[in-house]
Amino acid sequence: MSTAHTSEADTPVQASTGKLAVGWALVGVPLAYGIYQTLTRVAALFG
Repeated sequence: MSTAHTSEADTPVQASTGKLAVGWALVGVPLAYGIYQTLTRVAALFG
């Protein structure tokens, strides 16, 4: 009773490398800065 069909959800998505890098940079840079600020303030608090 299985029917073979292809839908839009089954098709693979090709992401360009440039868009992927920009997306990671938009998330990663502020995240890394926030972690750095947190660690320096914790070090100052306990140091």
